[in-house]
Amino acid sequence: MDKVFKVPLEKQFEFDEKVAGVFDDMISRSVPFYKEVLELSADFALSFAKENGVVLDLGTSTGAMLLELASKGQKKLKMYGIDNSKSMLEYAKKKLEAYGMEAKLICGDIVSEEFPKSDVIISNYTLQFIRPMQREKLVQKIYNSLNNKGVFIFSEKVISENKTLDYKMISYYLESKKKQGYSEFEITKKREALENVLIPYTEQENRKMLENCGFYHIETLFRWVNFATFIAFKE
Repeated sequence: MDKVFKVPLEKQFEFDEKVAGVFDDMISRSVPFYKEVLELSADFALSFAKENGVVLDLGTSTGAMLLELASKGQKKLKMYGIDNSKSMLEYAKKKLEAYGMEAKLICGDIVSEEFPKSDVIISNYTLQFIRPMQREKLVQKIYNSLNNKGVFIFSEKVISENKTLDYKMISYYLESKKKQGYSEFEITKKREALENVLIPYTEQENRKMLENCGFYHIETLFRWVNFATFIAFKE
């Protein structure tokens, strides 16, 4: 169970062995409707991926997205997962092996790592950790790595341009974390740890970034307060 923030951190937050060991519990309690978002992303990814096509998961962490895709068994896919945390990928490998599922796991930085040509690229709560100066370059790389008619599905924490509404949404979200069993101390420490590490955009900023990179149509598949899932299309 996630107890990472029950004590003060001695270093900047990172996805190390300590976090990897409790990550599945952490994200399911910290991200509203996380399991539903995985299922939604998988269903839409499978609807656009071709038989024997490539699906790439960026920031694959412990492999939850890859497992969701494979478990549906609708199509034979070549699945890739990239993450810069070796600890995360070790958990992902064990989980995939336990379920008898296959995927190519790559330990590397998604900003610099070469991507395979893909039908679908998925990124769940990953772009928000990429520095703004590099983020649009990464999205351009994602666009260039998609086949024609390819699809990019990604989920992000978002902020509102309306400061009053943004404050109320954050407060509402923090109350939801308390309902998941997190203490005020844990919530405060996690916010402090993620400050200047997790940098969310508004929904409009995300859309503009996608348009700048060539995506011709963008839709919001799902939104809960300050969390959103988008789908973008390449012609």
